[in-house]
Amino acid sequence: MASRKLSIIVIGYNMRRELPRTLLSLSAGYQQHIGRDDYEIILVDNGSSDPLRAEDVLDINANIRLVSTPDPAPVSPCKAINMGIKLSDASLIGVWIDGARLASQGLLHTAIKASNFGNRVIIGTLGFHLGPDTQMKSVQQGYDQAVEDQLLRSIDWPNDPERLFEISVFAASSKSGWFNPVTESNAIFTSREIWDELEGFDERFSSPGGGLVNLDTWRRACTLPNTDIVMLLGEGTFHQVHGGVATNAAKSPWKEFHEEYVTIRGEPFRPARPRVFHFGSLKPELAPSVSFSAACMSNTT
Repeated sequence: MASRKLSIIVIGYNMRRELPRTLLSLSAGYQQHIGRDDYEIILVDNGSSDPLRAEDVLDINANIRLVSTPDPAPVSPCKAINMGIKLSDASLIGVWIDGARLASQGLLHTAIKASNFGNRVIIGTLGFHLGPDTQMKSVQQGYDQAVEDQLLRSIDWPNDPERLFEISVFAASSKSGWFNPVTESNAIFTSREIWDELEGFDERFSSPGGGLVNLDTWRRACTLPNTDIVMLLGEGTFHQVHGGVATNAAKSPWKEFHEEYVTIRGEPFRPARPRVFHFGSLKPELAPSVSFSAACMSNTT
């Protein structure tokens, strides 16, 4: 029997600035209503030129295991993710394909509670981008790591985690807000049995960053038979700018990524549109995003 309630797989590649913040946001004390011994974090380094070491995470209040993919590491994170899943010891497993994403402070507790919704539950989270616009746009207008550092200081992060919602926008994958379907989730939680059923992330996606593999994984999970899809309300992940191959690219790699998808799947990518349950709470501070989401919902009906 697993000794912990949750294992979290975080993939890192040349994120010395971003990863300590991500790990801090996943730590006990920052995360609400969950104890250090309730979960583990497996950080899989995927070929960084200067990976995090044990001494770099000593001050972070969490059970963290540092592992690395064998050299030479592929440019796609799929093998690293599957390696982390195999090494994990909990029955509920969450995957962070992008280690540059901060977590909201109730994310882990709410995901664990949502996992009790049924026997075959897929749990998704909305994505947000730090900054004034989606980072595909804001980086073209001067948004960079220095600007982001100042932005985080302006809200006294990490001392006031809820204020992350004030300095972020919905990511493109979550552009219709809290109540509409998403095209991907950047923190996916489900049982070990369902990860086995999915056979993890498809390692045929060999493009840098995995191409469309995260969209593919979410789509495949949402179309499994006899599953309940649960989206968490009031929680999410917040992308830090770091020069990512897709989010922070000067030119969108969608064409190349989509060509790879079609080669693997034999058809164009189409997002899943499953029946979705919502679980969690929306605090008063989120009223602007709730109003925006309600308007998006009415526009689709």
